[in-house]
Amino acid sequence: MLTALRDSLAERIQARIEALYGVSHTARPEVPPRRELGDLAFPGALQLAREVKKNPRQIGEEIAAGLELPVGVREVRIEGPGFLNFYLDRSTFAAALLRESPIETTSAEGEKIIVEHTNINPNKAAHIGHLRNAVLGDVLVRSLRALGHRVEIQNYIDDTGVQLADVVVGFADLRGMDLATVSALPEPFDYTCWDLYAEVGRWYEDDPARQEFRRKTLHELEAGNGLRADLGRLIARRIVSRHLKTMRRLGVDYDLLTRESAILGLEFFSQAFESLRQAGAIRLETDGKNAGCWVMPLAESSEFAGLEDPDKVIVRSDGTVTYVGKDIAYQLWKFGLLDMDFRYRYWNEEKVWESVLDGVDDHPDFGRAARVINVIDTRQAYLQKVVRAGLERLNHTEEAARSIHFAYEMVALSPAAADQLGQGGATDDGKRLEMSGRKGIGVKADDLLDQLEAKSRDEIAARDAELESQELEERARLIARAALRFFMVKTTTNRVIAFDFDEALSFEGDSGPYLQYSLVRAANICRRLSEEGLDSEVSPQTAAEIPAELWDDDLWELIYQTAEVRDRIEVAAESLELSQIARFALDLAQKFNALYHRHPILQEPDPDRRATRLAATQAFSKALRTLCEIMGLPVPERM
Repeated sequence: MLTALRDSLAERIQARIEALYGVSHTARPEVPPRRELGDLAFPGALQLAREVKKNPRQIGEEIAAGLELPVGVREVRIEGPGFLNFYLDRSTFAAALLRESPIETTSAEGEKIIVEHTNINPNKAAHIGHLRNAVLGDVLVRSLRALGHRVEIQNYIDDTGVQLADVVVGFADLRGMDLATVSALPEPFDYTCWDLYAEVGRWYEDDPARQEFRRKTLHELEAGNGLRADLGRLIARRIVSRHLKTMRRLGVDYDLLTRESAILGLEFFSQAFESLRQAGAIRLETDGKNAGCWVMPLAESSEFAGLEDPDKVIVRSDGTVTYVGKDIAYQLWKFGLLDMDFRYRYWNEEKVWESVLDGVDDHPDFGRAARVINVIDTRQAYLQKVVRAGLERLNHTEEAARSIHFAYEMVALSPAAADQLGQGGATDDGKRLEMSGRKGIGVKADDLLDQLEAKSRDEIAARDAELESQELEERARLIARAALRFFMVKTTTNRVIAFDFDEALSFEGDSGPYLQYSLVRAANICRRLSEEGLDSEVSPQTAAEIPAELWDDDLWELIYQTAEVRDRIEVAAESLELSQIARFALDLAQKFNALYHRHPILQEPDPDRRATRLAATQAFSKALRTLCEIMGLPVPERM
C-alpha cells in the first residue's frame, strides 16, 4: 500500500517539475528518518537547484504550490532547505490498511523463475545443515510468488554421484547384500545408510585399493545397467522418499525432482559436451596430472585469477562425468538452451513430478526459465562460477548473468544443543559442533524435529496441564515447525549459525514461537471483546471516521510500519537476504507487545479510543500473518 502511495506522489511530483522547469526528474519520496519530519519526504528540490538555477527552498515552494495531493495525503510542508514533507491522513490510511491485503498478490505471469533448492545427496538421512537450504529456498519461493512472479521449484537428485556410489559399495561389497535383502531392510532406511556411509569411509581408509569398487560402481550408475545400478536406483528412491517426508514436516514442497540419471540417460550431457568441445571451451589433456581428462581452462578469466590450478575437470580420465559437468548441462536445460527435454511422471503417490527416461505426454511445461536461482551453500561458490563460465563460453552471456547463486553459510550446533543430542564430546573448541557426513558426525533432521516437538510439548503442558493429548501434539508440531524455520531464516546468510534449542523455542526472545504468541495474543483480545458483548472488529468505514487526535504517535508508528510489508519482502527477495523479513516481523511484534501494555483495549471505557487501538491491532495481525505465511510459520489458535 505504501508503495502505491509513493508511486502516485512520485508521478504527480514529476509531472509538476516537468511543467514548471521542462526537465525530467525521477526521484521518489522517501521514508524520513524521524516521524516528526513527515510520513514521506521528497528531497528533489536540493538536487534540482543547480540544474534550474534557483534556491532549493523556492523550488520546493513552487512544486508544492500547484501539487494535487492523492487521497490519503493530508498536507505537504516545506521544511529546511527545501524538503517537501508529506503528512498522511491517519484515519483514511488505517481504513485502507484494513480494507486491503498487506501484499496484493497478483496472478503469476510473465517470465518464469526457477528456484532449485534442498538437493540432498540420496545416500543418507537429511541433517540439520540441509534444513537451512530447504527453508531459505522455500521462503524465497513464497516471497517471489507473493510478489506475483511465476516460480518453478526444482530439487536436484544426484543419483549417479560418488556419495550414492559409496553406499552401494557398502551394501554390495562391505556387507555382501543383494537387491532383495536391501529392499527388505526396515525403516528408517536413511538412518541405516547414514551409519553405512561413515563405515565405508573408514573401510576405504584401511585399504585405499578398495576405492576401485567406487570407480566400478560409478561407471555402472552412469551407464544405468547392472546390479550396482539396480541397487543405486533402489537406494536413491528409498532415501528420497524419506527426504520428502522430512521436508513435509517443515511445509516444504517441490514441483519437480530432477534426477541426474535422466540428464545422462537422455544424453543432455552428451549434447552439452559436444557444444563445449566445438566452441573450444574444453580440451583433452595429454600429459600432467589431468592426462586423459577433458578440462575447462579458466586461467584467463579474472574470476579464477590466482588459483593454483585454474583448469576444471569436466570428464575424468576414466570417462565418468564430474558434478560440474552435469550441472552445466542441467543449467543449459533450465534456460531452454538444449534442443531436448526430459520425460516426466509423478513420483509414486506424491503430487510432485520427477524427470525420467520414459514418461507421460501430459505434464506441465518445465524449464525454459528467464532467471535461475540455485540455493547452494557458500562452499560451492567456485563450482557455481564454473557453471556460469560454461554458459559464457557457449556465448549464452545473458543467461550466465541470470544464473544466480544464493549462497549461505553452514549450520552448526551450540555446545548445549550438541550435548542434548548426544554429541557433546565432539564440539570444536567448546564453541560449536560442525558436522561431517563422511565421519558420521551430525544431527539428523528428523531427530532434531522430534526433539523440538518434545520440548514444545513440555512447554505447552507446563502452561496448560488439562490440554487433551491430540491438541497438545498438534500445537507442539506447529510450534516446533515455526521454531526451526524462523531460526534458519533470522540469521544473515553470511554467518555460520549455531543452533540452540532454548533460543529457538523461547516464547519471549527472537523466535518463531514469539511471533506465534503475538498473533495469538491479538486474536485473544478480539475473542474476549466478543465474549463481553463489545465490538471485536473495526470496519474500514469506522476506522475512516476515527478522530485524528486519537492516533497517538506510537499507535500510528505501528500502523505505518504495517504498510511496509510489500516493500520489505521485495527488498529481501531481490537482495537474497531473507533475514530482513524475519527482523521486520520481530520488530512489528515487539512494537505491538509494547503497545499492548501502554494502550490496553479490554479495559478502555471510551469506545472511540478502544476502536482506534483495535484498528491498530487488526492492521498488525494482518501484516504479521502475511509475514508468517511468507516464512512458512503456522499460527495455532492458542499457545
